[in-house]
Amino acid sequence: MNLKGFHKGVMFTAASLFAIMAVKAPAQTLQGAGATFPYPIYKEWFDKFKAATNIGVNYQSVGSGAGYNALKAKTVDFGASDAPLSVEEERAMSAPVVHIPTVGGAVVLGYNIPGQAKGLRLTSDIIAGIFLGKIAKWNDPAIAKENKGVRLPDLAIQSVHRTDGSGTTYIFTHYLKKVSAEWAGGPGAGKSVNWPVGLGGKGNAGVAGTIQRTLGAIGYIELEYAVKQNIAYATLKNRSGRFVEPSVESVTVAISGALNELKKDIKTPIVDSAGKGSYPIAGLTYILVYRVPNANNGNTTKLWGWAMEKAQQESVKALYYAPLPDKLVAVNNATLKSIPGSSVR
Repeated sequence: MNLKGFHKGVMFTAASLFAIMAVKAPAQTLQGAGATFPYPIYKEWFDKFKAATNIGVNYQSVGSGAGYNALKAKTVDFGASDAPLSVEEERAMSAPVVHIPTVGGAVVLGYNIPGQAKGLRLTSDIIAGIFLGKIAKWNDPAIAKENKGVRLPDLAIQSVHRTDGSGTTYIFTHYLKKVSAEWAGGPGAGKSVNWPVGLGGKGNAGVAGTIQRTLGAIGYIELEYAVKQNIAYATLKNRSGRFVEPSVESVTVAISGALNELKKDIKTPIVDSAGKGSYPIAGLTYILVYRVPNANNGNTTKLWGWAMEKAQQESVKALYYAPLPDKLVAVNNATLKSIPGSSVR
């Protein structure tokens, strides 16, 4: 039998009709916006998730502050932020919001010093002094003391910070607030602060670019941005008195050191965490979702439940992020199940 159809002058055979019907329906698309810190792993996840489910994700890497505003305006299905919402921010939302940490990462101090490879040793006092504008030259005695045998140039330091509302800034300034009384009593901590000195850049990519273009620069960026763009970065002294290089392993130690506190309050900062091998400027990055009925909750929870699976968590290491401990994954799955319309069982 040779069934035929005719539409606008085009003839279809039965075989071609069946072939058209067999093609997948157009992909559904989730909307998300926020943090630049986790963008490299999110991009990889979203591509894999679409290939597996035919559900696309349109994610705008615009910074944690913009992600919060997009969720507040209800223009996205999920926001993304390295900074958990404050009490005031949660009250400003139209409904309760859940926090779902996805990965851990290191905020590194990348620098542009002629002839200096990665591994320059910095302490909390030096870092605070640089960003307060009190340590202004790379051959300052405080830096030289921690880097014996290293030829440090008589070169002005140009600190670089974020100009947009940023979760990376939140992590970095919470570290400074914790380790420096002068910083705590001055700029303080938040997604945006009044920087005493320095140049600005938008997003992790913007800060990385400014470091690369500026001789004597130092700025805070996520580890993957530094590695992929060949930016040298510092080894930092932690609360145990050890100099620790940023890595998947040292961030994992930082998460583990704060695990008991995180189980009580998922928003607990993990900077200056306990543990001999703990990297001091580490943080978790979060997905923010309304805990109210929504037509896209099934796909949203499906996405982030999928991201919690072991294969996806292990894949983060290739991009220099730290996977979540099993106990935090269990907390996340319970949170996802609590969202009306959840597809997580």
